[in-house]
Amino acid sequence: MPVLINPQVPEADKEKVDAIFKGVEEHLGFVPDGLKLFAISPTLLENFVGNVGYFMSHPELSQDLLAMIRYLVSAKACGSFCTTFNAAILTNKLNKTEEQLQAAQADMNNAPLTDAEIVLLKLALKSIEDADGVTQDDIQKARDAGFSDRNIFDAVTI
Repeated sequence: MPVLINPQVPEADKEKVDAIFKGVEEHLGFVPDGLKLFAISPTLLENFVGNVGYFMSHPELSQDLLAMIRYLVSAKACGSFCTTFNAAILTNKLNKTEEQLQAAQADMNNAPLTDAEIVLLKLALKSIEDADGVTQDDIQKARDAGFSDRNIFDAVTI
């Protein structure tokens, strides 16, 4: 694929961007190409990495759930990079199998999550696929599964 934009780091922000990328590389082992684009706007890079950090250390939602949300949304709406990246997190860091990921794509009820997490997974995906179709009943099901409004919001936001 041809490069459409060249993310040149503003000279005044080079140290800041280098430090952020160093932290990402220490954590992931590399800096994803999609993240490198943020170098053109260091403030957005900093905000994005902060958001990622929040979700990576979420106090209540499991990494399995959050990665599965990202994976299934990516498979439906994004592109191969996001899908492959999240699949790698699920398989390499969270010990899921390719078969489990394929089963989840075929039917999210097959996602290797708890029953409660599947309720929240369904709500998160519905909010992407049919935002106007989300009902009070959908929210109540997530609450009944034990999730706070903050956790519901966070799952939809990711």
